[in-house]
Amino acid sequence: MLDIIKKASLGAVGSTNPVAFSYGLVTGTAPLQIQVDQRFILTGNALVLPESVIESKIQLNGQEVILRRGLAAGDRVLMVRMQGGQSYVVLDRLVNPS
Repeated sequence: MLDIIKKASLGAVGSTNPVAFSYGLVTGTAPLQIQVDQRFILTGNALVLPESVIESKIQLNGQEVILRRGLAAGDRVLMVRMQGGQSYVVLDRLVNPS
């Protein structure tokens, strides 16, 4: 009986697609817009951004120095869709190997 319950619960979790990875293309930055798998565009509250994709600057000897650039149009990103599909977490910017 325990095995049947385990199989049923695993099947239920698998059928709800708790998370799914997607590729996105930044199409605009003010406001941020990301096209997902060439199907639809996400903006606003649907996007959750980590610090690693946010621009970071400091003042050094009277000059502004960019420590980390933010997302820009044309950037490819790796995202994960959260359960329910209401929000996407941008994991990081993707680069082409040289």
